[in-house]
Amino acid sequence: MVSLAKHGGAEVIELIDKELPAPAAGEVQICQTAVGFNFIDIYQRSGMYPLELPTGLGHEAAGVVEVVGQGVNGFKVGDRVMYINAGIGAYTSRRNVSAEKLVHIPEGVSDEVAAAVFFKAMTAQYLVKKTYKVKAGDVVLVHAAAGGVGQILAGWAKALGAFVVGTVGSEAKFAAAKAAGCDAVVDYSKPNWVEEVLKATGGRKANVVYDSVAKTTFLGSLDCAAPFGTVALFGAASGPAPDINPEILNKKGCLFLTRPSVFPHNATAALLQENAKDVFDAIKSGAVKVQIGAKFPLEQAADAHRAAEARKVSGAIIMIP
Repeated sequence: MVSLAKHGGAEVIELIDKELPAPAAGEVQICQTAVGFNFIDIYQRSGMYPLELPTGLGHEAAGVVEVVGQGVNGFKVGDRVMYINAGIGAYTSRRNVSAEKLVHIPEGVSDEVAAAVFFKAMTAQYLVKKTYKVKAGDVVLVHAAAGGVGQILAGWAKALGAFVVGTVGSEAKFAAAKAAGCDAVVDYSKPNWVEEVLKATGGRKANVVYDSVAKTTFLGSLDCAAPFGTVALFGAASGPAPDINPEILNKKGCLFLTRPSVFPHNATAALLQENAKDVFDAIKSGAVKVQIGAKFPLEQAADAHRAAEARKVSGAIIMIP
């Protein structure tokens, strides 16, 4: 399993052997087949979102049930399962997980696809269905549209009937964002990117802006939002968003600003099952498409982090135990 004794760069990631006990009552033991990577892993490893040390890493994995603990209903040995909110420590080969945190992986969805997409798709699910309910005719702005969550957001919003503008950090990622479902793509590293967004929409501002980049895009995001529009800040790939005086939201058009997270939206077993069904249905319908950009052996988790931080991967990263 991966362990951190301190926060810092990718070099602080260590592999250790640790004996796994039998699952407690209410738990199952999973032989993990694919581990998902998410940018929150970098924030937690680096100390941007500090963790109590020593700690593991990772929030999601897919695998096969090997042992069922006492009192568990609904799961049996051999079931393919997925989790995202079982506590930090998914970077491992085997794990005991509360049955309340598990969902079945349906037929037609591989373990690797589930691990690549589940956390990201569950994030996109609450963003397009709850934070702001995207509807036909909306203008939607998706930052980092070539990234794992960005591609899913763009495709899902497009499937819901929106006009989708995606931003990317370089022209090399235009094709991935377009393939994901963006009607137009803009390079946010250019100084006039806000004007380019408005040009792409014919002057219409966005009903909702989904911003996972933060530091370099946030103030521009406010300029791209329509009056009474929503700016959803759900990540910080370039660093924390600058502080603002709340009065600016009034001056920009009575905007709604929110900082949501996937975990409160899936805080109960009932919510998790309901939202997971929505995600897997969207995968089956094609509204959510899965692009695995890179695979790393779990022992090369540090390299996976370096590749993500260098923005070298378009699409999802997974690790194979």
